[in-house]
Amino acid sequence: MQARNFDDIRFTSIHRRIMLWGSGGPFLDGYVLVIIGVALEQLTPLLHLDAEWIGLLGAATLAGLFIGTSLFGYISDRVGRRKMFLIDIVAIGIISLGTMFVSSPMELLVMRVLIGIVIGADYPIATSMITEFSNTRQRAFAVGFIAAMWYVGATCANLVGYLLYEVDGGWRWMLGSAFIPCVIILIGRFDLPESPRWLLRKGRVQECEQMMLKLFGERVVFDEEPQQETRFMQLFNKRHFPFVLFVAAIWTCQVIPMFAIYTFGPQIVGLLGWDEGRNAALGNVVISLFFMLGCIPAMYWLNKIGRRPLLIGSFAIMTIALAVLGLVSNLGIWLVVIAFAVYAFFSGGPGILQWLYPNELFPTDIRASAVGVIMSISRVGTVVSTWALPVFITRYGISTVMLIGALISLVGLVVSILFAPETRGLSLSQTGKITILKKYS
Repeated sequence: MQARNFDDIRFTSIHRRIMLWGSGGPFLDGYVLVIIGVALEQLTPLLHLDAEWIGLLGAATLAGLFIGTSLFGYISDRVGRRKMFLIDIVAIGIISLGTMFVSSPMELLVMRVLIGIVIGADYPIATSMITEFSNTRQRAFAVGFIAAMWYVGATCANLVGYLLYEVDGGWRWMLGSAFIPCVIILIGRFDLPESPRWLLRKGRVQECEQMMLKLFGERVVFDEEPQQETRFMQLFNKRHFPFVLFVAAIWTCQVIPMFAIYTFGPQIVGLLGWDEGRNAALGNVVISLFFMLGCIPAMYWLNKIGRRPLLIGSFAIMTIALAVLGLVSNLGIWLVVIAFAVYAFFSGGPGILQWLYPNELFPTDIRASAVGVIMSISRVGTVVSTWALPVFITRYGISTVMLIGALISLVGLVVSILFAPETRGLSLSQTGKITILKKYS
């Protein structure tokens, strides 16, 4: 039987299923991170939470993500994608149910850290699985779908918070509600196959061939990637470590200003009359939708104009939008909304590339480890910004915060101009040979 190259296989139902159910982790991340903000409206007087406790609880899940991504990315590279793909969703569901019964701030803090760990575990597993099952043409769209699903999760959380806001004890149902998507995602993932590239990398060639024959009805071959054991320290060699630093830098420079915009967003919707009580949840839906819409065209632009031009152009426009918000006073509500929308729309490209680049630039044996380590580094900036933003806004005002965001975005622009590679149209075996010091066009 003649073999077909994996890149020549058309997009099938198995690709769609892996893309859909693989994005369940980012969906839950957006859901869990946002739902706690709505639930705290009821929990603050009930558990007598002061500003320090609210700050701790806000950063707890992010701290858990730091641990989960770095640890379980390596475990996934060692034991396989599919096994961890199922275990972490079960753990998220159990912890979500357990959070319904907390009775003290410390109990809530522990549960938020734990749920952050298991959600963090899903990111490197799911993105590696989706990347390794995507051909060269589908890869940008599939990984872009992951980025968009974070905002879908955040939007759903705000809608659930809106519906349960005035329900007595509604905070329990808000925090426990994540169990429902966990069950749905677990059912969807249950019969998904193992990553073929991971099987090949581990020398399980016959198992991979049988699986491809069962899924596609024909023999399938992949671009050559030699058998290799996972060695975590490979991430720090002269080829891989510069890419770790590069992706961590653009990720951090994208996420910190985004948190500033999320902080500024409620003031915008407040001017539209959606800033208090239950209606604040609807205002946050608007914010999430702005960012989600930016992911949609970026999924296509990544293949049309390339990774490097989109990253550079996006950071340039994002920097200008933040600078306008910081420098020009009395813009008027609609000009503020336009500047806000421009930033959110063009954040789609960097938002996708922070996932796409590490999955393209690292080989299969350390792909999930690389995603985990890079995400952990970026989460340091996220945790710091979560703590620092309220203080900076109080002391220096929102305009200064926007200017700091513009400066950080400018750093991302400079890093992108100097180091961003072009991986459009290249197979994973080809992108794994790129070095950061080479110039690309």
